[in-house]
Amino acid sequence: MRAAGLFAGIGGIELGLERGGWTTELLCELDEPAQRVLTAGFPGVPLVADVRTLRSLPKVELVVAGFPCQDLSQAGKTAGISGRQSGLVDEVFRLVDRRRAPTWLLIENVSFMLHLEGGRAMAHLTNRLSELGFAWAYRVVDARAFGLPQRRQRVIMLASKTEDPVPVLLSQIAKSNEQVDTSGKACGFYWTEGLRGLGWAVDAVPTLKGGSTVGIPSPPAVWLPDGSIKTPDVRDAERLQGFDADWTAPAVDDPNRRNGPRWKLVGNAVSVPLAEWVGRRIAEGIGDSVHRGTPIESGGPWPRAAYGSRGAAYEVAVGMWPERRTYRHLERFLRYPMKPLSRRALAGFLSRTSRSTLRFPAGLLDAVHMALDEYDLEEAVA
Repeated sequence: MRAAGLFAGIGGIELGLERGGWTTELLCELDEPAQRVLTAGFPGVPLVADVRTLRSLPKVELVVAGFPCQDLSQAGKTAGISGRQSGLVDEVFRLVDRRRAPTWLLIENVSFMLHLEGGRAMAHLTNRLSELGFAWAYRVVDARAFGLPQRRQRVIMLASKTEDPVPVLLSQIAKSNEQVDTSGKACGFYWTEGLRGLGWAVDAVPTLKGGSTVGIPSPPAVWLPDGSIKTPDVRDAERLQGFDADWTAPAVDDPNRRNGPRWKLVGNAVSVPLAEWVGRRIAEGIGDSVHRGTPIESGGPWPRAAYGSRGAAYEVAVGMWPERRTYRHLERFLRYPMKPLSRRALAGFLSRTSRSTLRFPAGLLDAVHMALDEYDLEEAVA
């Protein structure tokens, strides 16, 4: 089973597919640090820089595309599907619009695009797929379903001209194991927020991000059961996405840059076990579709799961956990030394919370104050 990866990033989809029995025939990625990661991780696989210069695809059964999310993300520019970056998804449609189209097309992106511009992004994708003769199905899936302590919800869309994508994506349902009781659990949050949100996650980190709106790497903070507030090592961030530690090390071409672009690359990546799950589901050759959905009215936000073809679309009530693998608790998962959140970061977070009307989890702000007091004590002793 052969696949071609467009907008490959650091190869999360492709690595997951290979773990599920697929081989990668082509990679396409414009970012140079990401190219260095791909070259090291997929030796011998042809690598093309710009999807716009790609004339055709090799003979493959599956084309995958985690197209740029900068214009779709709530934390990004939100320029929409016609934005300069996210609009590149039309290059994918150009490449699969052939008489001998690949059997499968897999698209991945942020869940915020279901709501952006009143659902226009999803309408564009589904309309183009219908125009090209594809049946499609999509589902929002949470990475925690595969045992990773990261709350990462992504839209996975599968399409085909000859096969039914519905049973592959929508027929497997598991009960969520989402934690809400903070007692004795490490909790993740974003110290860069505090005015309109927090990115709070119990026994997990919130969605790893490529960076702040000004391009600065912003790893989440972890409030540990001992009361300390620290940030994880980038190697644990890689593991939280399903990669081996130091997968992105080849991205750094200057030792003086330390982590360099690694946090950005990890934050923009696709969770490896999610891609492995999809790849195995396709390979298993699931039987007939069993779901019957409710027709979707146009002109509004899209549901978390749906399917359609020939201009029709139907909502399906399935959750974000297709599986429920053994969960690895956050505090036990983190393997590498963590850094205490800096005094400046703590003070900035408290300043934003003082101007906010948000309600914060019990004990969190007290822990931030205590961490600041410890810095003051250390300075006084010094």
